[in-house]
Amino acid sequence: MEKKTLDTMVKKHQKHAKLTRPALGHFGRNELAILGIPCGEIKKLARTISEQLSSRHKIAYVDADHKSADDESNLEGSSLAYGNQLEYVDKIDFHRFDQMGEFNSFDYKKKFIDQDLVLVNGNHFEGNQQILVIDSRKSLEKKLHKLTQVGLILFQEGESDIPDYLQAHISNWNEIPQLSIGDTKSIVSWISKTLENNLPAIHGLVLAGGQSTRMKRDKSEINYFGKGQKDYMYDLLANVSDQAYYSVRQDQATADSTNEVVDTFTGLGPYGAILSAFRTNPNAAWLVTACDQPFITKETLELLISKRNPSKAATAFYNPETEFPEPLITLWEPRAYSHLLHFLSLGYSCPRKVLINTDIEIVHLDDPSVLKNVNTPEEYEEAIKILG
Repeated sequence: MEKKTLDTMVKKHQKHAKLTRPALGHFGRNELAILGIPCGEIKKLARTISEQLSSRHKIAYVDADHKSADDESNLEGSSLAYGNQLEYVDKIDFHRFDQMGEFNSFDYKKKFIDQDLVLVNGNHFEGNQQILVIDSRKSLEKKLHKLTQVGLILFQEGESDIPDYLQAHISNWNEIPQLSIGDTKSIVSWISKTLENNLPAIHGLVLAGGQSTRMKRDKSEINYFGKGQKDYMYDLLANVSDQAYYSVRQDQATADSTNEVVDTFTGLGPYGAILSAFRTNPNAAWLVTACDQPFITKETLELLISKRNPSKAATAFYNPETEFPEPLITLWEPRAYSHLLHFLSLGYSCPRKVLINTDIEIVHLDDPSVLKNVNTPEEYEEAIKILG
């Protein structure tokens, strides 16, 4: 038998497309597993943290019920006891879904995608970052595998020393912030700072891949301000974002370009361009602008960014002309990627429909005329007059 070459073996194992994955933990982007104390005390600490932060952030709590699964009273009063796989109950103040079967890691990530912070009972589940509580009542020698990234160490009342086995396992233990478990203010402050430091960077995206059918010439190359409009918008985005990109069709792509996002969701217009940007970097927030809005200014973009609400799927301007959010000058948060793909799976490719039916931040403009599109020769002539 002919000996397989290294190249052949490599090609054989490259079965799937190389994709950038979202930076998610077991449940969400930001998760803190609390361990070192009994479950009841973990729940109490998590409740205290939530009470302090819930007005600014969406917070979830993950725990397990100690009641045995063999106890028939688990399903008492539920239709699951009669063979149903899923039960939904509108509880008026909240919604409740009960589901039979197992949850895998993919199910968890889908369910927690909209949460800013997931607090986890570390006695039952793992989290990508941990709050370690030093309490001599509870040894963690059998749970050292869960201590992968300790971000905060808390001392139970009367405790002051970190056990030798924990020092040996956590090489940087003396560099980790250490607080008293009763110092709620400092604990909440540390968590707030952690969330702030993990805030996704903003990348700008100017949509330059349209066909410009109504304008009868390439809208992205129209010169309103001494350069092509796509380059003008690119410069604006570069001034207000961490990095700017052109969104282009595959036939427009420049070889070895580092500032282009090539459309890989073809035939979907702007929707495909936004998805392609998230496919390129699902961990950034994307500030998307069109190249047919010559009245957009740097101040307009700065206003949108100043009103950014990262707890929402997006931050968008309200357009009184359409009475809907304006999708083509919108700051899309990383969590929007999942929503956009979900709507696409349901047969919708309208970014405005996603904004209307998703939890977003709406920003009102004093002068909404800056949102005006220029799509036809007649509108171009009018825009030139207005711009002087």
